[in-house]
Amino acid sequence: MVLAETPKINSIIPRKGLSPLLFSSSSSSPSSPTVSSPSYTFSESMMEENIENAESIITKWDANSSSLTKVTSLFHQNRKEAKEYLKCVRDLRRAMHFLVSQNSASDKLILAQKLMQMAMKRLEKEFYQILSSNREQLDPESISSLSSDGSGSFDDEHEIVSEDDAELNKAGESITEVERISALAMSDLKAIAECMSSSGYSKECVKIYKLFRKSIVNQGLYLLGIEKFKSSQINKMNWEALDHTIKNWLNAVTIAVKTLFTGEKILCDHVFSASETIREACFAEITMEGAKNLFRFPELIAKNKKVSERIFRLIELHEAISELWPEIETIFNVELSSAIKLQALSSMHKVGESVCTLLTNFGSSIQKDSSKTLVAGGGIHPLTRSAMSCISTLADYGGMLSDIVADHPPPGNSPLPESYFENPTSIDGPKPAVSVHLAWLILVLLCKIDRKAQLYKDVSLSYLFLANNLQFIIDQVHTSNLKYILGEEWVSRHTKKIKQYALSYELVAWNKVFSSLPEGTSSVLSPEAVKDCFRRFNASFEEAYMKQILWIVPDGKLRDELKVSIARKLVPAYREFYETYLVTLSGEKNLEVLLRIAPDDLGNYLSDLFHGTPFSSSSLLSSSHSLGFLPR
Repeated sequence: MVLAETPKINSIIPRKGLSPLLFSSSSSSPSSPTVSSPSYTFSESMMEENIENAESIITKWDANSSSLTKVTSLFHQNRKEAKEYLKCVRDLRRAMHFLVSQNSASDKLILAQKLMQMAMKRLEKEFYQILSSNREQLDPESISSLSSDGSGSFDDEHEIVSEDDAELNKAGESITEVERISALAMSDLKAIAECMSSSGYSKECVKIYKLFRKSIVNQGLYLLGIEKFKSSQINKMNWEALDHTIKNWLNAVTIAVKTLFTGEKILCDHVFSASETIREACFAEITMEGAKNLFRFPELIAKNKKVSERIFRLIELHEAISELWPEIETIFNVELSSAIKLQALSSMHKVGESVCTLLTNFGSSIQKDSSKTLVAGGGIHPLTRSAMSCISTLADYGGMLSDIVADHPPPGNSPLPESYFENPTSIDGPKPAVSVHLAWLILVLLCKIDRKAQLYKDVSLSYLFLANNLQFIIDQVHTSNLKYILGEEWVSRHTKKIKQYALSYELVAWNKVFSSLPEGTSSVLSPEAVKDCFRRFNASFEEAYMKQILWIVPDGKLRDELKVSIARKLVPAYREFYETYLVTLSGEKNLEVLLRIAPDDLGNYLSDLFHGTPFSSSSLLSSSHSLGFLPR
């Protein structure tokens, strides 16, 4: 039987609003006398006319009827006729439905089925030709821009319109030629898809669309430099190649999400707007492979051992997915696309875990640093420089890092004081995770520096070493985003420690010089006692000077503060002693040896200190300098 060979008939359903006259006999049995009623005769005549009209235009554009129709596009050649073609197909579908319900053995039904198959082949061809010939105009970037400026909005009533009508439909909007062609192509594709689907040929239409558009997506990802990597390939890359690949991915993922996938979804949703099921399944299949491969890359990187010291690249990978997450959720918002979202989420989670592990390892590496090389002059230790460089850079990623470490507090088995893990920015306020982590890393560094200070045999130099390194740390905090993360309270607390270190240095380094002078000038001293005081002062000052002229204080402000503090205590005391007891030594032989350091020269000698060089940068050669033994 013919109907058994044409299953598409069973899927034909009359559209809403169809005249009841066309189906008035559907409630009567075939043997009913009403078959020959005027109403039936009129309806049958009307359906036969629809078939005849359809036959005329469908056979004209039969792809197998002539060589011309094989190479000519109906929708490109004559858009008005294309509109008529779709109308005739819809009328033919109604006629077939009518004949099935009234006279399933009718010869007209056989003809109608042949015409329908012929029309579907033509529409398949037209559908593919529109996709192919408008490849550039229907690229995701064009579609995205078309949608973003509002010119991609279409009325359902304008499935196929003439070019003039299309322009009028824009209501005076100024659009480019590419946008105009894109809009017409999208309208044509939608009209064909709805016509084929309503005729029971949605599978054929969707197959063409998926094959073609999937190639567009895959090509787009390829042009963005997205490759399908395996873990073994990632592991074999040297860092330079891997870093280049990561940078490329960071640039590509934004374009892929905001342009490629967004544009593809807009097009798919428009073309198959009549069926939610079809458009969801279609878009999922088109993007599934490419999108999963795209979002899998960060997870592969997180597992790679070469990034063990490249924490910043991992943070950037996490940040990229996190910032795009709202778009990812919007684009892949249905169950059929959930695997893509899960892959993106998995990568973000794996990268976050890797970052937290690296932060812990970084703290451990500081604690385990075993170098015992002393920094000359008590200067900045290389560990302080390298650690603070890394911590300062981490602060630049503070916002993103805070999200990553929120659920990962510093190690609970840390040997550091528990009180330090209080919020560094506020005593009573909340504890930002990133503040706690970075403060913890700095504390680990300070504890290690404190141990390295113990390696100095000179206690005063160890205090100077501590002051220098803590000053460097505070300077790094001030000149980076750490000042916002740690807060003023943290800075103030550690600035007080510098003053404590400086005071301790001063007491130990200059105590012998200070104690060489009598506590007051009110008591009367014998000439021998006065000479002994001068000898002890000269010896202790020369010793302190010769030693400390090789020491260094890199920070200019701290250097000046130390000099001023020493001078304020030493110069007035020595001047008073010098001027009070100078007369006691009048007439003494070799007086210039005892008085080789004049009070006015003390400031000049002190100015030579903390530059790390054995000679003065200035040429302060007074008469008393030339008589002395101090190296000038």
